[in-house]
Amino acid sequence: MAFARRWRVITAFALVGAATQLVWLTYAPVTTVAAEHFGVSESAVGWLANMFPLLYVVLAIPAGILLDRWFRPALIAGAVLTAIGADLRLLHDGFAVVLLGQTVVAVAQPLVLNAITGIAGHYLPAKDRATGIAVGTASTFAGMAAAFVLGAALPGADQLTTLAAIGAVFATTAAALLALELRRAGRGPMASTATSMVALRATLGDGYVRRLCAAVFFPFGTFVALATFGQALLEPAGVSADAASVVLLVNVVAGVVGCAVIPVAVLRRGVELPAVMVGLTASALACLLVAVAPGLATGFLAFVLIGLTLLPALPIVLAMAERHTGTADGTAAGLIWMTGNLGGLVVAGLTGLLVDRPALAFGLCATTTVLGALLAARLRPVAVSIS
Repeated sequence: MAFARRWRVITAFALVGAATQLVWLTYAPVTTVAAEHFGVSESAVGWLANMFPLLYVVLAIPAGILLDRWFRPALIAGAVLTAIGADLRLLHDGFAVVLLGQTVVAVAQPLVLNAITGIAGHYLPAKDRATGIAVGTASTFAGMAAAFVLGAALPGADQLTTLAAIGAVFATTAAALLALELRRAGRGPMASTATSMVALRATLGDGYVRRLCAAVFFPFGTFVALATFGQALLEPAGVSADAASVVLLVNVVAGVVGCAVIPVAVLRRGVELPAVMVGLTASALACLLVAVAPGLATGFLAFVLIGLTLLPALPIVLAMAERHTGTADGTAAGLIWMTGNLGGLVVAGLTGLLVDRPALAFGLCATTTVLGALLAARLRPVAVSIS
């Protein structure tokens, strides 16, 4: 397969990955305005986003099995469902229709995100797969950043339809491009061969995969907790909501840069475990910094450092799983994403209980990140792969 064609597939997939996150977080930056517009509570609007990690936990493994068995059809289905869900939100300016659209996209998201390793494995040679996984992961954080930017640029109640329309156009265009490029590219050099039950049993029984999952539980939870409650935790230190929004946006942008650059260099040099350990340790220290000395300057420094060092751990772990599992990469990726989302629910839930005590909340995040580093230290390269 020609070099340019391979990377057109990866680029089209990256756009779909970004679309899932853009649609997911459409209403998160404008929660209060959306609640008033739709005549519901802010908690109800929050569920437009909160349902995504909950459904991911339920659907991660089935989606991974589908991708292992029927990679292209399952991935195209995920892209098309993302577009359909985004488009549904334009049918009626009411909360029920918006909820329906978000639910459809939440169902589609595991089919897209679980394919980050698979798309690289199917369409890129081994030497380029780390780059492909890094691009796919970075695109998801780029979609988050785009949602925050659009929410800040279009904050009014009369602009909610425009926000939804931008997401619909982007998701529909990305889905069409991916379907076209996958059709042109064919099945790719690495075809799926694993049966669903064989892949599931082998992956669940693989100790190395289980250790990878354990290693992402706490760090992923730390990121979700800080993204969810960062503004509320910085507010007592005199950081305004607008300033906190900028801090969180820069955090995600730093994550995009980190995910695009660091995993490629790390995986090519074979220093995955040291890099993960250093990144998680740096993130834990950043959490401690803002716990001890909260403020705008320290918050900005801490959140940028967390974005650069914590988020790249995810594509590194996904690449390690892809190298180890072979044709069961969809199921393995599903387990890792599922574990990460579970970590997000647990750590964010605990952090929410401490939202009125920021020092303890940031200390909790530091502790959970250190636990992730300790679990990562138990990882050792394994030569045998699942097939």
